[in-house]
Amino acid sequence: MGVKGFVEGGIASIIAGCSTHPLDLIKVRMQLQGENAPTTNIRPALAFQPGSVHRSPAVTAQPPRVGPIAVGVKLVQQEGVAALFSGVSATVLRQCLYSTTRMGLYDMMKKKWSDPISGTLPLTSKIGAGLLAGGIGAAVGNPADVAMVRMQADGRLPSAQRRNYKSVVDAISRMAKDEGVTSLWRGSSLTVNRAMLVTASQLASYDEFKEKILKNGWMKDGLGTHVVASFSAGFVAAVASNPVDVIKTRVMNMKVEAGSPPPYSGAIDCALKTIRAEGPMALYKGFIPTITRQGPFTVVLFVTLEQVRKLLKDF
Repeated sequence: MGVKGFVEGGIASIIAGCSTHPLDLIKVRMQLQGENAPTTNIRPALAFQPGSVHRSPAVTAQPPRVGPIAVGVKLVQQEGVAALFSGVSATVLRQCLYSTTRMGLYDMMKKKWSDPISGTLPLTSKIGAGLLAGGIGAAVGNPADVAMVRMQADGRLPSAQRRNYKSVVDAISRMAKDEGVTSLWRGSSLTVNRAMLVTASQLASYDEFKEKILKNGWMKDGLGTHVVASFSAGFVAAVASNPVDVIKTRVMNMKVEAGSPPPYSGAIDCALKTIRAEGPMALYKGFIPTITRQGPFTVVLFVTLEQVRKLLKDF
């Protein structure tokens, strides 16, 4: 029974991850917008006063932010349609490790903690199960997560600076060789925190929304209920996780030069530097592609999961 939950969750996660990969890639590119971008010092013009020199304070001009459609179009124009699936091998490995673990563990805990008579589980217990399952899953899948972020971000770098990983296996082996095995767990605290937030908000809210819909008789247990509950869960997960996701993306993608200090000393340093340079709303960069990815991903995930459960119900 326990293994079945891992198999069902793994199949649904791989299908959902691959089908929404281009949206995830655009989200990563948007989250890196403005990072290390050159700024221009603009001095407002003042009326000339004979015999005196006026120096006005410089205003730092940030480069204009580009929306998800423009990012996608530019990506296809510069790198080709195939670039939309950059790092998809890492996505598959990540779903095999991270999502299979979190979905299976959540299913086990939910069954173990549910009331034996009514079969229900309080929302707080669902959240607790999600936090625990997400944290463990993220720790297992972090190497694939780092590889995926780097492979997705590679195309935005100048040709001379690109890492040009051939596959997720090449990425992980080169990272371990060039930067040490510990680099595979770079940003792991962020990955764990994000995964705990996503899993708790996504899985717990899906179960809660689905139960409420069925309990109140708004809809029958079918595709419509699964879509409504899953999209609602995707929105909750996107709001909860986006700030951590931005910081995670930047920490994982940072290039550490030999003999030089890293751009960020850790998650807090990255958050402070990001807010200082780009404002607090920078933590919600990529939110539109996050929700446009998180929504469909969650819908595909749970709709597929419900169908897989039906197919495997006799096993």
